[in-house]
Amino acid sequence: MPIWKRNLWVCWFGMFVTGVGMSQIAPVLPLYIKHLGVHNPDAIAQYSGLAFGITFIVSAIFSPIWGKAADKFGRKPMLLRASLGMAIVVGCMGFAHHVYVLIGLRLLQGTITGYSTACTTLIATQTDKEHAGWALGTLSTASIAGSLIGPTIGGFIAENFGLQDSFFITGALMVVAFITTALFVKESFQREDKATLGMKEVWRAVPEKSLTLTLFVTFFVLTVALYSVEPIITVYITHLSGNGAHIALLAGLTFSASGLANIVAAPRLGKLSDKIGAHKVILVALVAAGLIFIPQAFVTTPWQLMVLRFLLGLAAGGLVPSVNILVKKITPSALTGRVFGFNMSAGYLGTFGGAVLGGQVAAWFGIHYVFFVTSSLLLINAVWVYFKLYRVLNKRGNRAQTV
Repeated sequence: MPIWKRNLWVCWFGMFVTGVGMSQIAPVLPLYIKHLGVHNPDAIAQYSGLAFGITFIVSAIFSPIWGKAADKFGRKPMLLRASLGMAIVVGCMGFAHHVYVLIGLRLLQGTITGYSTACTTLIATQTDKEHAGWALGTLSTASIAGSLIGPTIGGFIAENFGLQDSFFITGALMVVAFITTALFVKESFQREDKATLGMKEVWRAVPEKSLTLTLFVTFFVLTVALYSVEPIITVYITHLSGNGAHIALLAGLTFSASGLANIVAAPRLGKLSDKIGAHKVILVALVAAGLIFIPQAFVTTPWQLMVLRFLLGLAAGGLVPSVNILVKKITPSALTGRVFGFNMSAGYLGTFGGAVLGGQVAAWFGIHYVFFVTSSLLLINAVWVYFKLYRVLNKRGNRAQTV
């Protein structure tokens, strides 16, 4: 097997396991916090939002730092650092004796992440041009699949083995990723002492600042919307099922429903964006997602919620590829990587903001208001996109046709 292909499959497995490790905690987190001695439902919602979201806000801060370290020391050392570090930290979560210890470990997990970024850079730089597109496309499915299956795996393990075992098993898988990376990934790395532009210099060089900022905000609001229900879905499922059995598994399936729909819809809506214009798909997808949130507050069974979460995933599937298409289109090629990095930081901040928002709104006003607030954010963003993005690009398209 060629070295680039071997690197690809090892990195795919590592990214998949990392995706599972980041997302598997979602359905078991409220149950684990209760296991740690917190019994007030409002406090559980607040701690769940903080513990889930803090990993992502710290990741937003440290991702650029580890990216620079990868350019300085090589990508394989970053893969080994991240996989071993996450294996230790996730495993230690199973030994947490207090909710603050759990939150501290989640913070530390965000500090040492960077496996996916290093994998993408490694495959992009070590694969020949003939196979680079296919390799990067294949690699991208790993984190999606990990995030999709992670909550279901976490719920399944928690239900059949125990809450603590979900952390131990995930940590063990990350040890396997570390070993396979150490043994099979090969990198020919040559350090280049080139000065890199700072954040201010990059932003000054961006030609379409208003459109770029609108896309960042849209990606931020999207991730806020997707993760605002993360801290409360398990509690909501418990309420809908009348404190029945299989709570963790049902919560995991509900988490995964929107992810599955996203995988189904994203490639098709991405193609549609190329045909009719990404700005049109973004506007319709925002409105559709905002409206789909409203009936989620009125469901009476977990299965109704799963169906609506699946429909939400179909709508959200049009947002990520369309945002990426427009970012690439309006950004000079020399700045594309850095601008995409800023966009990813906006996504990490949105994940944190959504988790904290959901927990706080649920604690202060009730679970149902989480869906109403999230719907309002999406619809307000749709109005802003209409004036700042849709009308601007429509006018440009009309001018181009007349010319």
